[in-house]
Amino acid sequence: MKKWIGISLGTLLGVSHIGMIGTLANRTKFPKLNLPIGEYTAYTVVANEQGYTINYRAHDPRVLATIEKVDRPAGFLGFGKKKAVKEHQYYVTPTESNSGLSPTEIACIKKRGSGEGTGRLVGGGLSTAAVTQTGVASIPIVGWVLAGAATMVGMDQGAEIGGQMAEDLAKECKDEENIK
Repeated sequence: MKKWIGISLGTLLGVSHIGMIGTLANRTKFPKLNLPIGEYTAYTVVANEQGYTINYRAHDPRVLATIEKVDRPAGFLGFGKKKAVKEHQYYVTPTESNSGLSPTEIACIKKRGSGEGTGRLVGGGLSTAAVTQTGVASIPIVGWVLAGAATMVGMDQGAEIGGQMAEDLAKECKDEENIK
């Protein structure tokens, strides 16, 4: 019985020493750092036994650029080709939900939306006037359905035309302005 107790205590002591040696061997003197890592972050960490220093920059680089090479029609009747370079620089905004759209693109979307709303109003009015003047609404049983369908088609066409006109008339939405 004494023999088994001695073997058990010896095994327990040996395993605990091996575990302690493993813990000491894997231990580091450097601190654990939880650094915020994002799409546009940059940091430099210098760590030694005395401590550490961190140089952290959020939103790095601050100005991003996209360069696009475009072949444009040129020459007599547009049969030739002209190589143009379109460069777009923008700032990274420090918002959490960065949509990736520049302020110019947002302005173009707003102008197109307002043009669509105005076009829908005008198209609905014109198609309603056309339906009432032609007598489509007075057709028995199905007249009201045809009048509603014609008005909706007119509103959709007016929205498409109005949105395209607003986008075409907006100076910042034209590609020619951005080409250098």
